[in-house]
Amino acid sequence: MTTDRHGRGFRGPLAWPRVPAMRSRSTQFDELVLDGVESLERRLKRSLDGIEFAVEDVPSTDPPPWESDLALGRAYPEQRGRAARVVLFRRPIESRAAEDAELTELVWEVLAEQVAHVIGIHPDDLED
Repeated sequence: MTTDRHGRGFRGPLAWPRVPAMRSRSTQFDELVLDGVESLERRLKRSLDGIEFAVEDVPSTDPPPWESDLALGRAYPEQRGRAARVVLFRRPIESRAAEDAELTELVWEVLAEQVAHVIGIHPDDLED
């Protein structure tokens, strides 16, 4: 029998069971992005395997000259053997959403806009 260090009772488990409330905010955000990519693939009726998706906490400190506001995401087209890339910036997106539903919608909007830019369509073509 194992007791706590004061001898007053049993020790608890070393690690709690995994429950959704224990996921970190960054893990939850990553899952929203993955869900958005799957949704885009269904809407486009094609795979987006040729595009790399990434999440960064904040944009780099040297934004392109055409960005006057803090970027929520960036799209990098395919170049010289490098796959196209879509990057979403977690903290700026989270700071603009007051609740989970708004966060889900904003992630979708930013993701759709960046993917549309990479594949050469208008973002409105991805709407229902």
